Amino acid sequence: MSSEPVHDTQVPLLFAPETYQYTKGHLQEAEIEKDPLLQFNKWFKQAQTELPKGSDIIPESTNFSTARLPSGRVSSRIVLLKELDHYGFVVYSNWGSSKKAADFNSNKHASLTFFWPHIQRQVRIEGLMEPVTRETTQRYFDTRPRGSKIGAWASPQSSVISSRDDLDKINNKYEDKFKALKDNEIPAPEHWGGMRIVPLEVEFWQGGVSRLHDRITYRRESIDKNEWEVVRLAP
Repeated sequence: MSSEPVHDTQVPLLFAPETYQYTKGHLQEAEIEKDPLLQFNKWFKQAQTELPKGSDIIPESTNFSTARLPSGRVSSRIVLLKELDHYGFVVYSNWGSSKKAADFNSNKHASLTFFWPHIQRQVRIEGLMEPVTRETTQRYFDTRPRGSKIGAWASPQSSVISSRDDLDKINNKYEDKFKALKDNEIPAPEHWGGMRIVPLEVEFWQGGVSRLHDRITYRRESIDKNEWEVVRLAP
C-alpha cells in the first residue's frame, strides 16, 4: 500500500468474526469447459441441485455492481439472474429512474458476483452492459406474477417518495388501469427491461484449505473475440 493511513487505529465495533475453513476440494484446469458460459451453467446447476434441505440460499442471487463517470462512484445491489444465453448474463430492472440506469448512461462496465457457500464456490464476472430486445424483455415479463408486473409500472425506482402511502396510491392507480386486462395481456413498461452483461472476464473460485483457494479465470480483450485466455491466479 503506497498511501498513508488517513485515520488512527480504532477500537473496532466488529473484529475478526469467527469463520470456517473451506474443505470441499480443488478446481483443476483439466476439469473445466472451454467456454466460461458453459462452465458457469455447470456450476450453477450444481449450486441448485446440491442445496441443503430447507436452505434459503437463492443460487441465482448475484451482487451487481456499476460505476458512474466521471466520479467513479460504485453502486452495488443484489439482483436475480434471470437468463443465461450464449452472449452473457441477463438481469431485469427499471432503466428509467434507477441509480443503475444513470450509471449505465455514463459507463457500460459492470460486474456480477455469485457466492454459493454450500458448495464453497464463487464466480466473479466483469463485462459490458447491453440492453436486450423488447421481445426478450416481454418474454420474461410474461412469467412474472400479476402483482410484480403492476409493480414494475408503479415504482419510480430510486426516486425519493414521501411515504409508503404514496407508493401504494401509485400502485392502486396501475391496478385500476390494468384491471380489464388478463395477466398475460399486461405489457412490459418501456422503461423496464433486461440488461445483458457480456463478459470480458469470468473467474471461477473454489474455496481451499488454509485459504489456498483455486482461482481459474477466462479473459478476452473484447466482447467481439470468441477465444479466451485461461489462467490460474494466486489466491
